[in-house]
Amino acid sequence: MTDLTTVAELGGALGAMSGAAYARHAHPAAYWSTIGLPVSVVRFLASYSSTMDACGLTVEPPRWRALALRATTRREIRPVPPRRGLIRPTSTGLRIRLRLAPGQEPADVAASAERLRHAWGVHAVYVRDVKPGVVELRLVGFNVLRKVRMPRRTRGGFLRVPVALREDATAFLRDYRAVPHELVLGATLSGKSMYLRNLLTGLAAQPVVLVGIDCKRGVELAPFAPRLSALATDPTQAAELLPVLVQEMEDRYDLIKARQGVVPGTPDELITSDVWGLPEGERPAPIVMFIDEVAELFLVASRKDEERRDEMVTHLIRLAQLGRAAGIYLEVCGQRFGAELGKGATMLRAQLTGRVCHRVNDEASAKMALGDIAPESVYAACAIAAETPGLAVAGDTSGGWSRMRTPHLSLADAAAICRETADLAPHVSSLAPFRPYARPVSSGDSGTLPAPLPVTE
Repeated sequence: MTDLTTVAELGGALGAMSGAAYARHAHPAAYWSTIGLPVSVVRFLASYSSTMDACGLTVEPPRWRALALRATTRREIRPVPPRRGLIRPTSTGLRIRLRLAPGQEPADVAASAERLRHAWGVHAVYVRDVKPGVVELRLVGFNVLRKVRMPRRTRGGFLRVPVALREDATAFLRDYRAVPHELVLGATLSGKSMYLRNLLTGLAAQPVVLVGIDCKRGVELAPFAPRLSALATDPTQAAELLPVLVQEMEDRYDLIKARQGVVPGTPDELITSDVWGLPEGERPAPIVMFIDEVAELFLVASRKDEERRDEMVTHLIRLAQLGRAAGIYLEVCGQRFGAELGKGATMLRAQLTGRVCHRVNDEASAKMALGDIAPESVYAACAIAAETPGLAVAGDTSGGWSRMRTPHLSLADAAAICRETADLAPHVSSLAPFRPYARPVSSGDSGTLPAPLPVTE
C-alpha cells in the first residue's frame, strides 16, 4: 500500500510538472496567470535589493540616514536601491514604478534591462520614463508576439487605430493626426497585406473617406469596395484619380483661406491654418489614401508613359507635402521603394514620416525604410524570419523604433466589416465617378467564389 501511495505521489508530481510545461508552451497566457505571475512576484521581492546592487543601481544613503542608523543600530550601512512603488500585475507581466535616487537617470536602468530580465526570470524588461525622477519597469512574462492578442483597453479614437501589438505588450496606434503619412515595406507573404487589412477595417468604422490605388488589378483592395469612396486598379485610372484629389486639396485650402479672412475682433481660437480649426459644420471629412505596390506607379514600359508617370509622381509629392493641413493622409505600401524607381521617389519617401518594415529580401530594402531615421533598427528588420508573418519594425523620425506584430484577420471578416460600415462613408462629390461597384451580397451568399465548372466537349 505504501508503494502504491509513493507511485501515485510521484506520478501526480510528474503529471503536474508535465502539465505546467505543456501550458507554458501551448498556452503561455494561462501559464503566466496561474504559475508565472506569483513565482515572478516572489522572486522580484526576494532579490530586489541584491539585484539592484549587482547591476550598479544602488547609491549611498543620505547622510542624515547614515547618522541615524549609526545612532540607533550597529548595522552596516549599505547602499540603497531606488525606492519602488506598488507591483501592478497585468495579463502579460508586471509593472513597477521606481523613484530614482539623486544622480541616477533612466538610461542607467535601461542599460541594465537585460541583466534584470535574467535575474527575475521573465521574457523581457522595458523601461519607460514617466516623469523626472520616476521610471516604470514593464516586465513581460512571455513572448506576446508569438500569438497576438490585442489589449482590451486601448486609447483609440478618431483617426487613431490600434493596428498591431508591440513586444512590450502595448498596442501600436496608427495616429494620423501625429504621423500624417506612412511608408509600409515588406516582401511577399511578409504580412504587409495583413497590416493594411487591419488598418483599413479600423478606419472603416469612422467617418473617414477611404481611397484606394491598387495597381494589381484590385486584388488587394477590391474586397473592401463597399466602404471605399474611390478605387483605381491600374496606372491609367490612378492618373485620372490623383488630379481630382489634388483639386480637392486645393478646394479645402480655399475654404481655410476664406475662414482666415475674419473680421477684426474675432477671437484667436477661431483663426485656423488647417481643417481641424474649422467649425464642425464646415469641416470636410478627412481622406486616407491607400496605395498598394507604389512601384507600379513609377515603372514605365515605353517613353510615352514617362509623361504620365511624371504627372502622377508630382501629384503624389504635392499631396504628401500639403495634404496634412487639408486633412488628406497617405498610406504607401510596396516591396521596395528606392531611388532606382526614378525621379521623385526619394523626394516622396522623405515626406513619409512613419515607417513600418516587414520581412524584406535584402538589407538595402530595410535601409530604404529605416536607415535614414533609425539606423540601428535595420538589423532588427533583417532578422525577421519567414516563419513569423506579420512581424515588423516600426520607426519614426524621432529615432525611436520597436518590434510589433499584426493580429490575424481573415479576408472574409475584413470584407464583412466593410459591407457593414458602407453607410458610414462620407459623400465627396468629386470622387463619385471613381466609386467602385460593390456587388450586393444576399443572405445566403457566403462571399466565396463559385466552384469552376468542368469543360465539356
